[in-house]
Amino acid sequence: MASSKKAVLGPLVGAVDQGTSSTRFLVFNSKTAELLSHHQVEIKQEFPREGWVEQDPKEILQSVYECIEKTCEKLGQLNIDISNIKAIGVSNQRETTVVWDKLTGEPLYNAVAAPVSPGPSDPAAVVPSGSSVPAAGTCSVWLDLRTQSTVESLSKRIPGNNNFVKSKTGLPLSTYFSAVKLRWLLDNVRKVQKAVEEDRALFGTIDSWLIWSLTGGASGGVHCTDVTNASRTMLFNIHSLEWDKELCEFFEIPMKILPNVRSSSEIYGLMKAGALEGVPISGCLGDQSAALVGQMCFQDGQAKNTYGTGCFLLCNTGRKCVFSEHGLLTTVAYKLGRDKPVYYALEGSVAIAGAVIRWLRDNLGIIKSSEEIEKLAKEVGTSYGCYFVPAFSGLYAPYWEPSARGIICGLTQFTNKCHIAFAALEAVCFQTREILDAMNRDCGIPLSHLQVDGGMTNNKILMQLQADILYIPVVKPSMPETTALGAAMAAGAAEGVGVWSLEPEDLSAVTMERFEPQINAEESEIRYSTWKKAVMKSMGWVTTQSSESGDPSIFCSLPLGFFIVSSVVMLIGARYLSGMP
Repeated sequence: MASSKKAVLGPLVGAVDQGTSSTRFLVFNSKTAELLSHHQVEIKQEFPREGWVEQDPKEILQSVYECIEKTCEKLGQLNIDISNIKAIGVSNQRETTVVWDKLTGEPLYNAVAAPVSPGPSDPAAVVPSGSSVPAAGTCSVWLDLRTQSTVESLSKRIPGNNNFVKSKTGLPLSTYFSAVKLRWLLDNVRKVQKAVEEDRALFGTIDSWLIWSLTGGASGGVHCTDVTNASRTMLFNIHSLEWDKELCEFFEIPMKILPNVRSSSEIYGLMKAGALEGVPISGCLGDQSAALVGQMCFQDGQAKNTYGTGCFLLCNTGRKCVFSEHGLLTTVAYKLGRDKPVYYALEGSVAIAGAVIRWLRDNLGIIKSSEEIEKLAKEVGTSYGCYFVPAFSGLYAPYWEPSARGIICGLTQFTNKCHIAFAALEAVCFQTREILDAMNRDCGIPLSHLQVDGGMTNNKILMQLQADILYIPVVKPSMPETTALGAAMAAGAAEGVGVWSLEPEDLSAVTMERFEPQINAEESEIRYSTWKKAVMKSMGWVTTQSSESGDPSIFCSLPLGFFIVSSVVMLIGARYLSGMP
């Protein structure tokens, strides 16, 4: 029967997109970059203590298998032959740390996450010393803040005039990156310590854990990572592209547990189980690098901004490392082949983007769904002089000011929830402008346009505001899955696979939606300068740790307590002497 014939679409490429809140598997046509099918599974996060964020590595792995199986079933229903899938790429949440037993394949602890945004001085809560350790079997997620005390003790060992950590890695010493999470696990989890002593432990970020498990696990799995993920561990020298002995000694990390570092596009191994058994895994990129590739930002000075819980803005700086003087990170963008050159990027992060919309919904209740904010903002079309600085836990790049707290200012009797909603969207755009200004100063080449992706880009008001505030065009691809697309491109282009050409003339033309500035430059600058005034007002709210976390009693300050008590005594005495009842 004709209906039973499988559709012939040419070579297909799959991509695992493993994020903080979900796992997805997507399949693309390598000749057209068309998305054919996908499946998504939500991932649980565990919060054993305030500031601690963990995930179960086995749940993550199982979600990958489930997504692959379900996607293959959907392709079958579309009469698409899964034997056409020639390669698989992996894109992953970066910095999240896993340690497992290479003999049993069992994780030795939960995956420990990194904090929302990195920086020289994380505006983060300090986890009390002596905290109890949860049961083993999970991993350290990128959002996790437990390592603040580890960072503080390590920072005292770095000479003020010789920050060798930053010069070798491009990164500040921060709770965000994998090295300090791994150091915490080695210091606090006996199962990890024992496995290291007995030469059973393997360390990796989520990509390493997945590739090792998918290629055989304890029965010959490949223990590797790629340069983009390695560059986020704080153990990797981004100049020599090797694990750095001095850095490993500084963090006291045994080099024998580290994965082999490979390029972002080569065959690492073959799938050993499931519907796609025998298919090579041949692409690997950290999520933000994958989005950069998926947006086809292959030229110096091209940049993309991903709008999610936070914003991640990456600018391709070519084959040269550009070290920021304005609070940005230097990172590896990609290396698309063993014999291909490495490309670098500057990265700036906005901690609170989509999170501010959730705050309006969950904390203030002025919207019932995230989508509703666009409708409210559209009703007024202006903030009417209201400015919202969402510095809920301090200011990140480019300020790195932990004393700041969120403020809404410029309020009048006329201000209503629609103006506040508009101001919240503007806040995302103003923060992006600050990162972009820092990048322009570091690179010396102003951007001509900004390429965007992520869930928030569906908000047309936000995209138009971004164009107005940056005063450059904002360009959004019609196919939003740029992170997964980047991983698929790397996998399909790998030597030995060769089904996806990355030559400029062969890259598929992507339909774009373009937002042009609709206000004049003077108005854009006035609004931006007023925002910066509001940012200054947000600073200095937290003067000491005790002001937020200490004893709430007024008598925790002896001079203040004495003053209040003596004042009350004097008042009673005065009333008595005057004969008042």
